[in-house]
Amino acid sequence: MMSVNKLSVKKYGTLFSGAGLALTGAFLLISVAVISAFPRLRIDLTQDDLYTLADGTRNIVSGLEKPVEILFFYSEEATADVPQLRTYGTRVQELLREMEIASDGMLTLRVIDPVPFSEDEDLAGEYGVQPVPLTQGGESVFFGVVVLDPATIPAEDESGAPAPQSAAEAAIAPKVFETIPLIRPDQEEFLEYEFSKLITQVANPELPIVGFLSGLPIDGGVNQQTMQPTEPWMFMDSVRQLYQVQRVDPEADSIDEAIDILLLVHPQELSEQMLYAIDQHVLRGGKAMVFLDPNAYSTAIRGPDGIPTIENGASDLQPLLAAWGVEYDSTKVLTDAEQALLVNVGDATRPIAHYGMLGIQRTSMANDIVNTGLQVMNFSTPGALAPIEGAGSVFEPLVQSSSRSMLMDGALFNALGDPSILVDDFVSADRPHTLAARITGRVQTAFPNGRPVVAEAAVDAPADGAAAPADGAAPAPVPEPAVAEQSAAHLTESSGPVNLLIVADTDFLSDRMWVQIQSFLGQRIPQPFASNGDFMMNALDNLAGNAELVTIRSRGRFARPFLTVLDLQREADDRLREEERVLMDSLQETEMQIAALNANREGNEILPEQQAEIDRFYEQQLETRRRLREVQLELNQDIERLGAVLKFINTALVPILLIVVALLLGYARGRKRETAAALVGAGLARD
Repeated sequence: MMSVNKLSVKKYGTLFSGAGLALTGAFLLISVAVISAFPRLRIDLTQDDLYTLADGTRNIVSGLEKPVEILFFYSEEATADVPQLRTYGTRVQELLREMEIASDGMLTLRVIDPVPFSEDEDLAGEYGVQPVPLTQGGESVFFGVVVLDPATIPAEDESGAPAPQSAAEAAIAPKVFETIPLIRPDQEEFLEYEFSKLITQVANPELPIVGFLSGLPIDGGVNQQTMQPTEPWMFMDSVRQLYQVQRVDPEADSIDEAIDILLLVHPQELSEQMLYAIDQHVLRGGKAMVFLDPNAYSTAIRGPDGIPTIENGASDLQPLLAAWGVEYDSTKVLTDAEQALLVNVGDATRPIAHYGMLGIQRTSMANDIVNTGLQVMNFSTPGALAPIEGAGSVFEPLVQSSSRSMLMDGALFNALGDPSILVDDFVSADRPHTLAARITGRVQTAFPNGRPVVAEAAVDAPADGAAAPADGAAPAPVPEPAVAEQSAAHLTESSGPVNLLIVADTDFLSDRMWVQIQSFLGQRIPQPFASNGDFMMNALDNLAGNAELVTIRSRGRFARPFLTVLDLQREADDRLREEERVLMDSLQETEMQIAALNANREGNEILPEQQAEIDRFYEQQLETRRRLREVQLELNQDIERLGAVLKFINTALVPILLIVVALLLGYARGRKRETAAALVGAGLARD
């Protein structure tokens, strides 16, 4: 009986093992089939969804109406010994691959490794991708992206060379491509946006049209004092290089629908017809960038005493701002004690802090694409923006003041000769104020009753040739005001999410705030000292893109800092600073005592008391330095202990846990086999 049971157990055990292998093989085959059939299936388990495309990106690539090709020039072999750059290159390639998968075949990716003296190297140079040396005198690498329209690339003949084209053909069909010559690691958060923008520009290569309406001579004018023509503001030269520029007549009653971006600078006393036209432009999906100012220095007139006077320097855009959910007071100027610029006034021996002229640092700028690469932006007597509570729009601050800021009466700045008087009236509000903001979401019209009524002027005298009314006759009736014909296209709310950028300063654009201009051979050469112009071009670039680009936010950071280590370092730094403060206090006290002793000593003789104090000072200094070294040593020991714990977890604890789990599974599997064998044995025994 026992032999029979053993044979039966062995038989059934063999069957179970074979079935397990068969099931495992079937599972692997099914997994391979599923992965092959559904290449888009991804599971992103990272905290910030680092490998998940934004909805805006998916909409852009899936909505392409013609094929677009991406060339990723990446020196894979040259980066073999640079693990950080190699890992970064892998992430960039994975992002591009995800975009290719989401495009339904309209987007193709080609990864090119341009080895030296190859055709691929020539191709990279043709598209503007240049090699960058990793180290001085070391090997150079290619790391750039080109997005192109393959339909505009000349076909190749049988030898692989471009087929010959006539000059007329080349002029009619120029190559359409956009290039990022170098994909910088510090801009990784914005890569998805940058790639999506390039795809949009290639798919729609026509230059966007910027329509500008301004109460300031930003495009050149005449100096009212010297009656000499003035040059356009420097930023307008940059705008004309990248966009088509079209003036908007402030007396018009409509805005050309071909205008992609409406640029409003210092709007003053606009007619209701123009306000309605701006309102409808925004509601039908047009982009707009608005510069307001409670005290525009560009309108100042310098008096006989040399002090500039501003009589009508405030601009506003009500009731449109209220409809967009923005609060703005054109009578208040924002001042900031922490970020005030230093200015030279009169015969002062040193610069004075001007609380109304601000130098906003990078730390006060939001992590938005329009602030990419900016360092400092200068403002002059700006206003402040705020969201209206309960508004349907989304108010996103882009640039803010420090918390040591205050709104002052704008009249103080109309003829401000000495900015030091602002210090006496300054009382901090203990909160930051917004100087620039992005408005998104859906908004309502500021004209719910349609186009405003236009009244015809009353006729004071009969027209030439018309008969005058006879004496005693009733005068001709004055015609009733005519009601403007309501257009069927009147919009009461936006057709989709709007995209508006509002800045509460116009001096921000003037040359004096951000650039010095030199003339060379008749050309104006700009030398920027602030990032105002970069912000302007980033903003227009952002507004000119597909509306879906607005929904693409910066990706999370791939680098994960050791927060515990940073906390230890900060704690040690605080202790070090405390020790330093004690040392400085001790130094000052000892120096005062030595000075007092020196005042009482006779001639050059050093008294015993003085020598004792000097010796005590040196002993204190040595003791304090010893304490500083101890604190630093403790910090290093804490970090080393933490590193040892992490090393143990990674090298020993995880493998131990895996072994324990494997043993438990093996034990459980053995128990199941014993139970199955016992059941089989019991069944045979009954038989």
